[in-house]
Amino acid sequence: MGADEFPTSEPAPIQGHTSCTIVGLQPVALVDHVARVDWTVLDAIPGERGGSQRVTVEELEHILAEVNMHMIPTSGELSPIRTMAGGSVANTIRGLAAGFGVSCNIVGACGDDEQGQMFLTNMKMSGVSLPQLRIKTGPTGQCACLVDAEGNRTMRPCLSDAVRLQASELNGDDFRGSQWVVLNGYGFYGQKLVEKAVSLAKQDGACISMDLASFEVVRNFRSQLLDLLESGKVDLCFANEDEARELMSGEPNADAESALEFLAKYCRWAVVMLGPKGCIARNGKEVARTSTYPLTDQFFL
Repeated sequence: MGADEFPTSEPAPIQGHTSCTIVGLQPVALVDHVARVDWTVLDAIPGERGGSQRVTVEELEHILAEVNMHMIPTSGELSPIRTMAGGSVANTIRGLAAGFGVSCNIVGACGDDEQGQMFLTNMKMSGVSLPQLRIKTGPTGQCACLVDAEGNRTMRPCLSDAVRLQASELNGDDFRGSQWVVLNGYGFYGQKLVEKAVSLAKQDGACISMDLASFEVVRNFRSQLLDLLESGKVDLCFANEDEARELMSGEPNADAESALEFLAKYCRWAVVMLGPKGCIARNGKEVARTSTYPLTDQFFL
């Protein structure tokens, strides 16, 4: 029996609402400050390497100062740091829209500051629709995204004062007409936000894609994540090796293959990403493996 096919048909237009094939939920709009770094910088900042730990405005400024002090800009660049619209969901949506021409929308909240304007501009330039993005008074979230020589990312988001979308603000129009709704584990930081989004999306017949986000998210929201997986409402789930190990902590086998088997019990499609080694994916009993495709430095962002 062959692998299931993803739903890909274009949704019918809905009066008074611009339908998109894929809708992403990112409750906090983010601007990423991205830089390639070495261990000197990573050793100078708090928290575990490769994870995502929240920082204050002062800590974010210190991290960026460390990058500017220790790292040399690439040829033609004035700074080792590149700043752009970010966040896992936004990056996925932007890539699908700009790279594959898929009609995409993003649901969330954005501040009315300079960073918020940058987020809006970047997303619009990539062809992402923004009718469901709420503009609120206050700052937009920021994140230091530090990429080591092996491509591993260490994230330090600054969200303490950032505007955000609350579960009570979600409504049926946010996901109406979509084929897929893209979520990630960071949404669990908003009380009942993921659960309400999934409920609304499923009421409209959409499929759910979930990225586990980081091993800290899996650790901190393990109960909520397991409840969601066991509900059978997640159709496609992504995890990297660190997230897979955290998900399987306490089990006799905590390797990527075991995590893939575990996820496939609850999701139609499951993917475990293996960094430079590629990824493994499963649909039913069918397992596929693929290697990575080498990119030049200009594409690492």
